[in-house]
Formats: sequence, structure tokens, C-alpha cells
Amino acid sequence: MASMDAAGPTPVATVPAFDLRISIDGTEPEIWRRLILPETITIPQFHEAIQCAFGWQDRHLYGIRSVDRRGQSRVIVGPDDAAEDIDAEPASGVVLFELLGAAGTGPALFEYEYDFGDSWTHTVELVGRAQVPEGTIACVEGASRGPVEDSGGPGGFRRLAGILSDEEHPEFYEAAEWFANVTGERAGAFDAGAFDLDAVNRKLGRLSLQLWPQPVTSEERDAVLRPIMWFLENAAGEGLELTQSGFLKPAMVRRTLDEFGWYDEIMGKGNRELNVPDVLNLRLHLLEWKLLLKRNGRLVLGPLGKRGLREPDALWNFMVETIGAPNKDALKLMTRLAAYWLIQGFALSYTQRSEAILTALEATGFETRSGDPIPESWARDIDRTVRESLDCLQLTAPAPRFRRSEQDLTDGGLKFLLQVQALLGDS
Repeated sequence: MASMDAAGPTPVATVPAFDLRISIDGTEPEIWRRLILPETITIPQFHEAIQCAFGWQDRHLYGIRSVDRRGQSRVIVGPDDAAEDIDAEPASGVVLFELLGAAGTGPALFEYEYDFGDSWTHTVELVGRAQVPEGTIACVEGASRGPVEDSGGPGGFRRLAGILSDEEHPEFYEAAEWFANVTGERAGAFDAGAFDLDAVNRKLGRLSLQLWPQPVTSEERDAVLRPIMWFLENAAGEGLELTQSGFLKPAMVRRTLDEFGWYDEIMGKGNRELNVPDVLNLRLHLLEWKLLLKRNGRLVLGPLGKRGLREPDALWNFMVETIGAPNKDALKLMTRLAAYWLIQGFALSYTQRSEAILTALEATGFETRSGDPIPESWARDIDRTVRESLDCLQLTAPAPRFRRSEQDLTDGGLKFLLQVQALLGDS
């Protein structure tokens, strides 16, 4: 019998695709992307691909103006409830194939407009046909960074770019503060001509996994669970000795820091648990989740921890259910927000996060007993609580904490958060 290696890799199935050049009208220098998308992609999925490729944040309505393959004029709007309000065709029932004919035999372009106030019109041109691996969207080339959300259309963005490129401009500091609040980026790093093809394809890869979910591999599972599994493995047998005050011994703190690189640029590699929030946070959560127990001055495996070591799949499911089903409604809301931001790769500033959380709390009906506005401290508290739970997992590429960002989410981390999102109910 031939070995699996001798048989060679399993061929990757491919599907027919469109090769599209998408450019934003009125931009100087021109902002454009060339995308390869399956021809059966729906218009809402096409919209999500454009949002990823250009760095939009899906805050506004979108629409398409086209003459389809049959020569009929189409005005399509999404989301669907907005289409009803303006007497347009809802996007959800339309497939990209309907709007584009084969090269040279049918419609060659159409318009996609995002944000009807700023009116960002994208011209979508059919370059040709292609084949892509099933469940794949890819960007093959492009130019210039995407515009800034709510910057006032092409003219407003040109003006903003001009101000941010000149620190002597009288409006520079005001514009820089606005830019940082909207994007979560430093104004000093702004470069209108920058284009990172790899970063765009990482975002499109995450989108592909959302649109066409794939099972979690054992390697992805083990990477996400690594901090918890490593701690459980070290607590197996006689357990981990604690100090008289109930903290981990300095040697164990240092081993954990060295294992995961959890050190701070300023604090350095401390070996006292109180000075290393990541280690303290992990230990306290393992106790809270009853994966570990305190017994006779030591940390020992609880029944759930023992099972987790034996059955990593069971531990994965336990963590999805634990993260995805907190016991308070405010934490459920915050977990839903945190999962969405991580999945979409949004690097929100603390101010943006707090404002979004307060808005969501108020919209959901949360209120203070006195009837006063919800204090910002509430938003920060529930944000910190959810972040600390997620920090017990390795959802992002391994790196020192101070170098991580929402952009570093791994495929395993994405799959974990998608399962959490499904448990919570996506909204």
C-alpha cells in the first residue's frame, strides 16, 4: 500500500472567479485594489470584501448601480432594511454573477457607493476571469492606503491628508487628535501612499473564514489553549507550591514569563506575581473556572482541569462556553462587542471603546438606579473584565503584550471567537 506522502497532497478544489479592479473616484493619488472573488459571492459578501480591502469599518449604508447581464438597470442597497426605506432592491438576494458578464460579452463595470453622506463611489471594472481555491478571496495588487472613515468624501480626505503631512499647519494638532480617535492610529504614522498587500490579504483571509467556516485543527486548538494547558501541565502531580500569602513562587512566575514572553518594556522581567498582571490574571481565572484548586498551600488540578489535560477538545468547548456565556448581561454585551472588534480587526482607542460601550449599554436599556447617565467607569470596568478573560488564551500571534494589536488574530483565534459569537448570538 502506498504511503500518504507518496500519494502527494490532495488537490485543492478551485471555483470560477472574477478578476476585478476597484478604484475610488476622485482620489489623488488613486486608491485602488485588484480583487479575485468567486463569481457566486453575494452582494453583502462582496460589500464585506471591499470593506476589508480598503480598510472601511462598515459604519454606513452601501449601494450598487449597475446594468446587469440582461441589460436591466439595477439599484441595490444594503443592509436590506435600508433598501425598503428608499424603495431599492435589497442586497441579500443578489449574486455578483448577475451583474457582470464574461469579458467582452456583457457589462464590464458598475458602481459601488459607500456612505451616502460622504459618497465614496467605487468603480468596479471587470479585468477578466480567474480560478481561485474554494472559499477564497484575494487581493493581488493595489495602491494607497484606504480613506479615513467620515473624513468628508474624496475632497475632505485630500484636505485631511494635506494637514497631517504638515506639522506646521495651524490645524495639525486638531486633525491629528481627530484622526487618532477615529482610526486608533498615530497621526505621525499616517502615509496616504502606503499600501500593505500582506495586511490586506490577512484581513481577507479572516473574512474568508467567516464566510466559509472551516473546522478547528488540533494545531490551532493547542495554540489557542497553550497558556491554560501549560499551566495545567505544571500543576499536574503534586501541584504548584504557593507562598504564605497565596501567590506563585518567584521561580514559577519567571518560568511563565520566559515561556510566553509576558514582560513589559518598563517593568522588565519581574518575578513577583503582583508585578506581573498577565501571570496573576491567568492564575486567578484558572481558580475562578475551577480548572485549578487551592489545597494545603498548593495549586492542584481540579476535576475540570484533569479532564482538560486528557481531552483538549473538551477544554476548548469548555472555554468557548465559559467566555461566551458570562453570568451578567452587561458582560454578555461586552463580550459580543469585543469579539466583533477582534474579528473585524478594529484597533479602537480607549476613548472609542468607552464611547461605543456606553452607547451599546444605553441602547440595550441599561441604566443607573438614580437615572443619571451611565458613568464611563462602568464601561471601562466591563471592558477590562472581558479583556482579562480573553487574555488567558493565545488568540493572537505570540508577541510581547505591548506589541500586540487586533490585527494579529490567528486563524485559531478567529475560529474560537466565531464560536463564541455564535453562542452569544451575532448582532
